[in-house]
Amino acid sequence: MNEAILEAPGSVPPETAVNPVEQAINALKERFPEAVSDDPRDGYSGLLVAADKLPEVALALRDDLGFDYLSSVTGVDLIEDGKLEAVYHTYSIDQGGGSVVLHVQVDRENPVIPTLVPVWPGADFQEREAWDLYGIHFEGHPDLRRILTWDGFHGHPMRKDWKEPFYEEDTKPFGSRWPAGGVLRAEELNPYGQNVQYPPGWVPTGEEYDVETEMYAITGADLAYSIDASQQMKTDKITVNLGPQHPSTHGVFRMVVQLDGETVVDLKPVMGYLHRNHEKIGERNTFLGNIPYTDRLDYLSPISNNHGYVLAVEKLLGSVVPERAEWIRILTVELTRMANHLWAIGFLLNDLGALQTPMLYFYIERELILDFFETLTGARMMNNYMRFGGVAYDLPDDVRGQPTMSFLDELVNERLPKAIEQGNNLMTFNEIVRARSIGVGRLTRQEAIAYSMAGPMLRASGVNYDVRKAEPYSYYASLDFDIPVYYDGDVYDRYRVRMDELQQSLRILRQVLPYLKETEGSPVIDGKPSYAIRIPQPGEAYGRVENPKGELGFYITAKRRSASPERYHVRAPSFINLTSLGKMCQGHKVADIVVILGSIDIVLGEVDR
Repeated sequence: MNEAILEAPGSVPPETAVNPVEQAINALKERFPEAVSDDPRDGYSGLLVAADKLPEVALALRDDLGFDYLSSVTGVDLIEDGKLEAVYHTYSIDQGGGSVVLHVQVDRENPVIPTLVPVWPGADFQEREAWDLYGIHFEGHPDLRRILTWDGFHGHPMRKDWKEPFYEEDTKPFGSRWPAGGVLRAEELNPYGQNVQYPPGWVPTGEEYDVETEMYAITGADLAYSIDASQQMKTDKITVNLGPQHPSTHGVFRMVVQLDGETVVDLKPVMGYLHRNHEKIGERNTFLGNIPYTDRLDYLSPISNNHGYVLAVEKLLGSVVPERAEWIRILTVELTRMANHLWAIGFLLNDLGALQTPMLYFYIERELILDFFETLTGARMMNNYMRFGGVAYDLPDDVRGQPTMSFLDELVNERLPKAIEQGNNLMTFNEIVRARSIGVGRLTRQEAIAYSMAGPMLRASGVNYDVRKAEPYSYYASLDFDIPVYYDGDVYDRYRVRMDELQQSLRILRQVLPYLKETEGSPVIDGKPSYAIRIPQPGEAYGRVENPKGELGFYITAKRRSASPERYHVRAPSFINLTSLGKMCQGHKVADIVVILGSIDIVLGEVDR
């Protein structure tokens, strides 16, 4: 294992640790007495901040108090109060621990909030999302355009009073499906081509397509050509599209790229082709009914997605998880991490030009993990397994005719270690891999933090941060494992972080297996499984986990006795990690774009939601 592995924040013994969140909150209230106050709402723990003072407060939080990492920006519609709200979750990379949460509320009819992009560039896409879905105008934002819906979309679909053409009711179960249980196909009432809304009085003029023209003009006032001084050769700059049908862009993602010859001058990601307003659906589902929707966000890491969501709801419910269920949770999410990384590394090598040999090589062992998931949950992908207060089922008796514990022993101690070692020998010091990835797509430590990068993207840039250590959940605080960190911040280091994390997941699993044997026969859920769940007290909760692609967070608010979330927001690592794509590609060649994108490891289901 590489000597660069360090201990992560959060490893300080509790008795000697201070509470940085409490210190920061007190300092902000003392420094900005007119602009900062406690949030008085029941179940809320953050600070209310005056909109006009937000940049000053954010700067003080970042520079003076050490909360230098903006994790999440969430828009909220407080329709009953006539307000819109932006919620910021900030963390301290060096100190670890919980978040300082800032709430900014503005008039719903004139929602203007200063942008935080100059403080945290990672706010860029997240503020655009809040503008797109809620209509919050972030004053001073350098590129405030829609991001998940198209530029001609009418209205802001996450507002509580926005109704889609096939709207039935605010929450499920819809009356049309109750009590007889009949299923209404909304498409039958809304023939294709009629399921869209247009502004009142709108008549097409043909100028609607100018939004594309504006997008292509990403060069601003720059010259449209460059001159090679040595040869006095003039080269025109051109703008081209990569995707969405390009094989490397996953089918529903494209990049508008400006080139000077073959050199990338600028790059803008364009997304939203797969957007289905996952969060609106989530606010209409019951709490339990949302779990299978989380599977489909990052369909390569479904059980880990379940985990982040149930942790958030369990905070609102006050659930207690039995010991055996916690060990099973760690077993399944670490196997999910390995299945994801085997896939991600294989595809990265494919993007590097290795065709499919390494990818197929890793498929063999990945299929064994999926065999286990299929026996456990009934599905190879889209595994719907976590439940509030535990898991849906105990481990099966056998997997493909082999006793389950014997299967897991062989998988963890023989099959996976052998495959990882052989893959490491084949790829890590391969001359072509190194030539194509070292020094490519570099992000410095400061840039990675500023852009809100997460997971291997963050740790490959020398940032020792992992939610499992920084703010431990489940039984991770009781386990012995290290956080792989590298320092060059390029494609090669992201590959090496993932290779090392495969080893660390094995190390965790070897510690978990004995506990599974010891707790055999113990309960896997707290009490009797409940299907009609209502939140006992109002409030907010943010549940976050270290997913294979980085921090996955769910921000949920609920009213007392409610059966559905009032606000349901996903902090999606695939989406936020794309914020730095343009920065990483500048100065590199066209062929490098594909490799840099591959090193991020995105799933468009999670990007677009």
